[in-house]
Amino acid sequence: MTPRIQIISMRAMTRRRQYGEVANLLQGVMNVLEHFHKYMGIPQIRQLSERVKAAQTELGQQILADFEEAFPSQGTKRPGGPSNVLRDACLVANILDPRIKQEIIKKFIKQHLSEYLVLFQENQDVAWLDKIDRRYAWIKRQLVDYEEKYGRMFPREWYMTERIAVEFCHVTRTELAKIMRTRAKEIEVKLLLFAIQRTTNFEGILAKRFSGCTLTDGSLKKLESPPASTNPFLEDEPTPEMEELTMDKGDLEQPKKPKAPDNPFHGIVSKCFEPHLYVYIESQDKNLGELIDRFVADFKAQGPPKPNTDEGGAVLPSCADLFVYYKKCMVQCSQLSTGEPMIALSTIFQKYLREYAWKILSGNLPKTTSSSGGLTISSLLKEKEGSEVAKFTLEELCLICSILSTAEYCLATTQQLEEKLKEKVDVSLTERINLTGEMDTFSTVISNSIQLLVQDLDAACDPALTAMSKMQWQNVEHVGDQSPYVTSVILHIKQNVPIIRDNLASTRKYFTQFCIKFANSFIPKFITHLFKCKPISMVGAEQLLLDTHSLKMVLLDLPSIGSQVVRKAPASYTKIVVKGMTRAEMILKVVMAPHEPSVVFVDNYIKLLTDCNTETFQKILDMKGLKRSEQSSMLELFRQRLPTPPAGPEGASSLSLLAPTPEQESSRIRKLEKLIKKRL
Repeated sequence: MTPRIQIISMRAMTRRRQYGEVANLLQGVMNVLEHFHKYMGIPQIRQLSERVKAAQTELGQQILADFEEAFPSQGTKRPGGPSNVLRDACLVANILDPRIKQEIIKKFIKQHLSEYLVLFQENQDVAWLDKIDRRYAWIKRQLVDYEEKYGRMFPREWYMTERIAVEFCHVTRTELAKIMRTRAKEIEVKLLLFAIQRTTNFEGILAKRFSGCTLTDGSLKKLESPPASTNPFLEDEPTPEMEELTMDKGDLEQPKKPKAPDNPFHGIVSKCFEPHLYVYIESQDKNLGELIDRFVADFKAQGPPKPNTDEGGAVLPSCADLFVYYKKCMVQCSQLSTGEPMIALSTIFQKYLREYAWKILSGNLPKTTSSSGGLTISSLLKEKEGSEVAKFTLEELCLICSILSTAEYCLATTQQLEEKLKEKVDVSLTERINLTGEMDTFSTVISNSIQLLVQDLDAACDPALTAMSKMQWQNVEHVGDQSPYVTSVILHIKQNVPIIRDNLASTRKYFTQFCIKFANSFIPKFITHLFKCKPISMVGAEQLLLDTHSLKMVLLDLPSIGSQVVRKAPASYTKIVVKGMTRAEMILKVVMAPHEPSVVFVDNYIKLLTDCNTETFQKILDMKGLKRSEQSSMLELFRQRLPTPPAGPEGASSLSLLAPTPEQESSRIRKLEKLIKKRL
């Protein structure tokens, strides 16, 4: 059969609506024309091609008319079931211009959803958010009805069921947006969350039922695909009910779940709620404010946590409650939107993290005064072993440790919260999630807590150091055991340090910081009071040297003092103690050295102390009790004997070579101890 005869036959079949035969015949004609495409310059072939196009146009118009008659846009009801003629017509439409197929799909879906637009008009009671379930129940029934009546009429590759569902979503989003603009003042947070929850659940059902392939059809797509990093259904949500979301204290520290496939339908309807999420954000602002107030009231009512000497400082339970609530809000909001509302929520989080740090943590730190408690010199000198001079009680020390531990937990969890927020928000907005300021606030609370602990122990030792500086060291006649002031310092260390160590057992690094800060505070203060001990006899200097060595040994043992478990002190701490207390010992050794001949004394000072400061040398002379006239000549000689370092960095290193080695200092201390034992 020639192509011309085929065209004539095809037109006859078209008039008789024999679309099944037309489809087979048309496909054959199209294949022949494609084969002769390069011969279109031949008049006969060009004329044949034009006849085929005319036949296709006529065929397409007839098929559209048939569908219009079967599924009128207005007026008559839809027929009760599918038509074999229309089923074959769809096969023809697959071969014709794609616009024919698109027009058929568009008209059928529009007719299929016409009832929905009438039932859920804006003025209908069922159109409001509280009855949003009825919308989704309606489309479920319609899809079942479609499958039963028309499922076999359209080719499977048309994905008609999914297309109906997608168009329903687009229409619903538009209608909901319209009615919410009109009745915005009636939207309450519970109603909004209810509507969003039901909507996101419906979107989840769509994702399980359909592939989302029609969303990439440019002719029908009306919504941009969601960001690839967003997956609100399969992460951090153990149940579909948002109200049942819970998080224990360590939940943010759990390993990340494997990334699940994205839901292509996420936001296809729920996007319409985003302009109204300010209602949700304002509600969370109010709720968090009330939560912080309740934390404050509970703390006042229940008092500080009980002392804990077994398992480390107790973290305040309110901080875990706060982050549980934060997690719930974050998951909820990520289901509502991954855009600007998440940024607004993170700002609210920042606000109440700061308030928690100020009102619950810093606000409950025990207060201290800058003075030494109004103590008089007589009371300092009368201080006896076992007397109470520490400013903070046992409960207050434990409270400081508890606040420090809580601040550390908040610091770590805030960092994890920032990471989670960045995972939830759109990629383009991640740079706007920044909780560094809040982490710094918790770091400040930690530093202040450590400083309070240091000041407390420091203040407890102050009376002993003052008593040391007030003793008549020139009248000491023999070297004995350690002086009472040393015993007092050791007593206070033994009272405070074990409590602090046990209550910071879970935050060991901050206990180390406490030890380092105390050493950096106590040792310079001890040396300052040492300079106030003037004049000093030879025996007095020997007694002070013995006291200094005793304090040095106690300080080296400070991190594990009173502990059954002996643990080596951190190297960073040991270095500070050895360096500082060795300087104190060198000062006393210089004082013990005879000042005649002057040149030998000055050179010995420069060698032992490697200190070119004239003021320090002046203090040494005062401790020796030299007269001003002797000091003048000695100071002049000191200035003359100072080494002149070469230019550049070598100068500093040349002076450092004059310093005695630790082995030399250790040997000298042992000799002194033997001397003291012989005298005893």
